[in-house]
Amino acid sequence: MTNRIQRFLTAGLLVAAAVVAVAAPAAKKQKAPAAPLRVACVGNSVTYGYGLSHRERDAYPVRLQEMLDEHYGAGRFEVGNFGHSGATLLYKGHRPYIKVPEFHQALDFKADWVVIHLGLNDTDPRNWPDWKEEFIPNYRALIDSFLVVNPQARILICRMTPIFDRHNRFQSGTRDWHAQIQTAIEQVSQGANVQLIDLYEPLHSRPDLFPDALHPNPEGAMILAKTVYAALTGDYGGLRLPRLYGNGMVLQRDEHIEFKGTADARQQIRIVLSKDGKTVEEHGAFSRADGTWSAELSQHMPAGGPYTLTLTSTPLNPRDYHLYYPTRYPMELSNLAKHATQTLTIDSVYFGDVWLASGQSNMELRVDECNTQEADLADAARLAGRLHLYNIPARARTDAVEWDDEALAYTNRLQNADWQGWKSASPEVVKRFSTVAFNFGRVLCDSLADVPIGIICNAVGGSTTESWIDRTTMEWEFPNILRDWRNNDYGQPWARGRMTQNIARALNKENASYNPLQRHPYDPCCLYETAIQPLEHYPLKGVIWYQGESNAHNLEAHERLFRLLEQSWRKEFARTWRCEFQKKPELPFYFVQLSSLPRPSWPAFRDSQRRLAEELPLTWMAVSSDLGEENDVHYRTKRPVGERLALQALCHTYGKDIESEGPTVRTAVLGQKNTAVLTFDHADGLAATRGFELAGADGIFYPASFEIQGNQILLSAPEVTSMPRAVRYGWSGYTNADLHNGAGLPASTFLVKIR
Repeated sequence: MTNRIQRFLTAGLLVAAAVVAVAAPAAKKQKAPAAPLRVACVGNSVTYGYGLSHRERDAYPVRLQEMLDEHYGAGRFEVGNFGHSGATLLYKGHRPYIKVPEFHQALDFKADWVVIHLGLNDTDPRNWPDWKEEFIPNYRALIDSFLVVNPQARILICRMTPIFDRHNRFQSGTRDWHAQIQTAIEQVSQGANVQLIDLYEPLHSRPDLFPDALHPNPEGAMILAKTVYAALTGDYGGLRLPRLYGNGMVLQRDEHIEFKGTADARQQIRIVLSKDGKTVEEHGAFSRADGTWSAELSQHMPAGGPYTLTLTSTPLNPRDYHLYYPTRYPMELSNLAKHATQTLTIDSVYFGDVWLASGQSNMELRVDECNTQEADLADAARLAGRLHLYNIPARARTDAVEWDDEALAYTNRLQNADWQGWKSASPEVVKRFSTVAFNFGRVLCDSLADVPIGIICNAVGGSTTESWIDRTTMEWEFPNILRDWRNNDYGQPWARGRMTQNIARALNKENASYNPLQRHPYDPCCLYETAIQPLEHYPLKGVIWYQGESNAHNLEAHERLFRLLEQSWRKEFARTWRCEFQKKPELPFYFVQLSSLPRPSWPAFRDSQRRLAEELPLTWMAVSSDLGEENDVHYRTKRPVGERLALQALCHTYGKDIESEGPTVRTAVLGQKNTAVLTFDHADGLAATRGFELAGADGIFYPASFEIQGNQILLSAPEVTSMPRAVRYGWSGYTNADLHNGAGLPASTFLVKIR
């Protein structure tokens, strides 16, 4: 019997009772209690609460019951846990859910709402390889079985919770089959017209909550409960925008702009862009069942501002629900809404060019820590209103200290970034901002006249390349680096040691916060999840990057990782225009080569960076080896680094006819009498006094004398008595090699073979 029929009969009984009351005044009037709405949580061990010390308290269906009672009053909902450990969705699987007692109990429950989370155990090699073709038909049959006992039941099915790389079958099939099953579940949702709940994304960035790589701990179970609660009730916390949206923000000019946010389900969203009190554009949108909404600007906005952005959300008229949501609702949901009309106003919105500055400590190094502070602060004062900065430093710094429990907790929760908001350039703001990023923005402002420039800086001292790459990319392209990073050989010993020092309390079994899976900014994916993913696809003009010191011990791994970094970020910030075949060009990357420092691996690493810049599309490099300090990795002359990055961007992104590169080797060939001849590009005004070495067939390098002739350099060495085979330049950790061109731009460290 459906709730709708129950309410009808209940109303009829009340009318009958009223008639009896009139006939017999002495009888006591009593209102029949409304039957609770029944919610069946169907699933496997994750639903059951396997691994939880107190599953009767911590299993997600129990937490869901508590949340519903808290928000809507006790007695209005009844949640049943019908999870069975090891159950498969597949009927021919090793433990089909339809054959366990909980399935029949769930049918007898005659639920009004049914939440199904199955598929994890179908990744077992006993199941998916043989029976995968039956997954979708079996899932549809399972849904139908609940509709047979209650034709008006609302069915919600779940994308599966993650299985992490520590699982013993992760690379032998589970990773691949898990992804295939997720796709099948999405097909079931579409084909059966049932709501899909995503249990994967809220937990995929939280491996610390899965002790055995499969089952969540109590905190993970609470996240499940909150996710299911929001999907059931449509309560997503009201109207919200990504963190970068705020007063003083800069949006990318001359480009397709799509506003995205969240709101309670079934809300109508109104977006108004105005200037000087006059509407420039107005758009409407509706929040989807998962609370998301989006709206596009119809025009590509030119550089300028300030504008005002006003967003309003109001509950959708219930008669229009069927246009946007599944139709199987056993009760009217409008009375579950927690938020009425809401309005958000963002003032001083500019359209200009937005750049992301990221990396480790040499990008992070502040203006007040560098030797050009006086000049930088003077420039900051004149750039007010033109240069807009958003600083996102780390809350818990990776200094040589042991973190307290609070820092450990908010790092695990991916809350280690301090989102300081948009600020117009001023001496007070700039002195605490990245010197490299500020000077990059300064040169752009001076070169691009009336174009507002926005710089977002989220660099973290000591961070590794792998910490800035998304987890899905790492799971598929470099899974071995995820395994026990703190103790494996991929991480630089210094970085692994600093991580161990910072999280020592979490690794102490006598401490209440003991968690062997404690997160840290240096471990793979952590900073992507903390400081890139929350940017939520914010449209960018490009990226400036300064990192590598923490990966210089293993250039082979870094070459893989840097490629994956670009791939990861280009995917994150890629946007398809309204016309599906018009895609935004790939995100340009401008990075800084490592400076000079007496570390043995650095020359080869710098040469590897040079080759990456030559090989990778839309990737350019700025040299800094002439600026390094022999005793300090954090050299204090950073102003030229920002300027060199800006020259590269002005040339390659903005099309300015300027010299942006130092001398680069075009060819290396044999000359006369055991000499080598190097031909250079970007060689106008070529000059040098030292730095070259020559090797013969024995592979031993000797200092070379040289002569400059136009764009060529002729080299020889008395010790090389046979044909020279290779030339290298600037080949020491700390180098005083000084090859440069007439623009004063230095050449990179290089090693080239002679042909």
